[in-house]
Amino acid sequence: MDIRRLDRHALLLTGEVVSRVKTDHLTLATPCADWTLYGLLRHLVSQNEGFAASARGAGEPWAVWRDGDLGDDPVGAYEASVGKVTAPFAEDDVLERRFALPEVGEGFAVPGRIAIGFHLLDYVVHAWDVAVTIGAPWEPAAELTTAALRVAANVPDEGRGAGAAFRRQISVPDDPSPGERLLALLGRDPSWRPGPC
Repeated sequence: MDIRRLDRHALLLTGEVVSRVKTDHLTLATPCADWTLYGLLRHLVSQNEGFAASARGAGEPWAVWRDGDLGDDPVGAYEASVGKVTAPFAEDDVLERRFALPEVGEGFAVPGRIAIGFHLLDYVVHAWDVAVTIGAPWEPAAELTTAALRVAANVPDEGRGAGAAFRRQISVPDDPSPGERLLALLGRDPSWRPGPC
């Protein structure tokens, strides 16, 4: 599995959905209970900047994971953050580097190949969060869903819940699609629909 190529596809998937966001969407509630769509987009920008910093060996400070600024152009801010993360992810030795991931735990670090898998998972699922919020399609390629499922299956259930990166797993309907199974593994209800905040 070429995790870096798949991660670029996850960023493109998310970018396609983000490109459909209009100003009046920004105050909508999202499946991420703590965030409006504005907050979710800010999270996406912050995550890209945090992973980019971590790839350079500077991911320990919490601030680098929370400083994402959307300015007056959320779509442009997302696109700029993609450029920031894809450059260090493309470097030759990145898969073996240690990535600090303070959101998981203080002092927590993993090899780049695992960190980039986490990044891929985040963006495949957040693409759905944005898509369902604005009524856009979410159609990840089969290999992208398969890769995200592989990563999601290894996310421990401990530490999930309100305020955490993921909710507890929920049951899925009979004969779920791979996408529905992925969402349910991460505590998202595939039947969720937006409403006002």
